[in-house]
Amino acid sequence: MRIYISVDMEGITGLVDADDVQPGGRDYERGRLMMAEDVNAAVRGAVSAGATEITVNDAHGPMRNILPESLHPAARLIRGKPKQMLMLEGLTPEHDAVICVGYHSRAGALGVLSHSFMGHEIEDMWLDGRPVGEIGLAHATAAAIGVPVAVLTGDDYACTEMTEWDASVTTVAVKYARDRFAADLRPAEEARAAIEKAVAASLSTVPKASEVPADLSVLTVRWQSASVASTLLGIPGVTLADTRTVQAQGTLPSLYRLFGVWTRVAASLTNQPPYC
Repeated sequence: MRIYISVDMEGITGLVDADDVQPGGRDYERGRLMMAEDVNAAVRGAVSAGATEITVNDAHGPMRNILPESLHPAARLIRGKPKQMLMLEGLTPEHDAVICVGYHSRAGALGVLSHSFMGHEIEDMWLDGRPVGEIGLAHATAAAIGVPVAVLTGDDYACTEMTEWDASVTTVAVKYARDRFAADLRPAEEARAAIEKAVAASLSTVPKASEVPADLSVLTVRWQSASVASTLLGIPGVTLADTRTVQAQGTLPSLYRLFGVWTRVAASLTNQPPYC
């Protein structure tokens, strides 16, 4: 059994503030260790379920958050950037399941550290007219690759967002949002035990990926800056819905890869790197 773990940081146990998740923040070094511990709990659960190969993709910000020596020895680590497939770099049809660790809710939600890929730069996103953030886009792309999402961990808003997208995914709330930068935290050991137990139970019967329509999908992104939208028109296939909103039509996962190009262009214009 081959398991793929995509790990973000805002939804990690105990973390609530930008200083916890951004390099240079006063609590970042502690945050990256907390991140590794949540991942290790998922790895232990996968190992106990019989996983023979586990790939971990560090998918947050600089994508160099997890210290290799702090990762469980049963897992391989994909580290650094750029990555053409962003938060799903290295995912292939040969994997049996995806586990999303430390994910957060989309832009506009009141969840802890909520945003969609680029902090304040992206105001909203839609996939085929349905509001989407990092959770929904990762789920849809993984399904298009042929791999189901089995488990997601994060705050309660992230868990609700996942359940609304696909109720078959097991979710683990490690904290409960009080506001965007405040939460009621589960004790760390309790949260990690819950992650390990949920992963082991979910992988005891590997789920099947959701059916993906053969039709083309439309990805729409509203940016804070009209300049970003205007510049993206230089990419073939990109059209304007209004002065700040662009869209493109295609099939997943190619559309996900194209979106990665958009974020890199936006980062070059705004001096705000994508931090997921």
